[in-house]
Amino acid sequence: MNSDLPIPPPEFPMVLALAVPFFVITIALEWWFVRRGKLAGRYETKDALTSMLMGFGNLVSDIAMTFISLGVLMWAWQFRVLDWGVTLPVIILALVAQDFLYYWKHRAAHRIRWFWTAHVVHHSSEHYNLSTALRQPWNNHFTGFVLLSTPLVVLGVHPLLLAFVGSLNLLYQYWVHTEAIRRLPKWFEAVFNTPSHHRVHHGTNPQYLDTNYAGILIIWDKMFGTFVPEDDTVEIQYGLVKNVGTYNPIKIAFAEMWAAVKDAFTPGLSVSQRLKYLFAPPGWSHDGSRKGSAQLKADHVAAHPHLSGQPGLPRRDVA
Repeated sequence: MNSDLPIPPPEFPMVLALAVPFFVITIALEWWFVRRGKLAGRYETKDALTSMLMGFGNLVSDIAMTFISLGVLMWAWQFRVLDWGVTLPVIILALVAQDFLYYWKHRAAHRIRWFWTAHVVHHSSEHYNLSTALRQPWNNHFTGFVLLSTPLVVLGVHPLLLAFVGSLNLLYQYWVHTEAIRRLPKWFEAVFNTPSHHRVHHGTNPQYLDTNYAGILIIWDKMFGTFVPEDDTVEIQYGLVKNVGTYNPIKIAFAEMWAAVKDAFTPGLSVSQRLKYLFAPPGWSHDGSRKGSAQLKADHVAAHPHLSGQPGLPRRDVA
């Protein structure tokens, strides 16, 4: 046997593509039960159909454009310091490592506007149900977001293995997009991302902005100070601070990217200001005419001083 023959790359199933029938069936069932008052939640026909169309477009863009992101990861693979191989323990370890990485990538997607231009799509629905999980971007392969995954590749996780466990992560997150499940056992809520935790993440209530970034394990948010529990006395407002106000999938997919580029080319700005329109947190503006999440939280506390220091809100300084 010739030991010099190249080792073929590992093969993994296309998890999300295979799950499409499951997505369609479960959305239809939830929709049916919600409409008949058997489950908690809300469905608006145009909104749900738009979310499903965005999901289909995301699948098409992934099939057509994955070569861009995968090409970057395969390029990084040549610089690996280890090679974990592919065994069941390695897959489990890679799943946990990718989930840790997902937390930081997700956090970056909320705090760096250029990455937000893609992720904003997922938050654009003003409803929260299983169809919301499918509302995914079409332009994620053009943002350079994949560069944030290269550290795991350099550390020895094969790009195809990383893509596989990343798909498992996204598949897990599908079921947390529902109002039909209120709370799960305390031990599960303490460790894993749940519908309750993720409802908070999708809320535009000031105390919920930029919180609960978890994919599978909520422990990362608890470790790094971004965890906020759901308050059952507060009605969650879903969507964006400034909602898109359209069901047009083209506008939903690209409006924020166009707005960011347009802002960056505003006449009379310095180079620093132009870069901040692309890479500062969403809401930054050179003239202070807009507000980011930190200012919105501070304003909320100023208007409601008794909420100072509550989870997700800053402590108000007392003169």
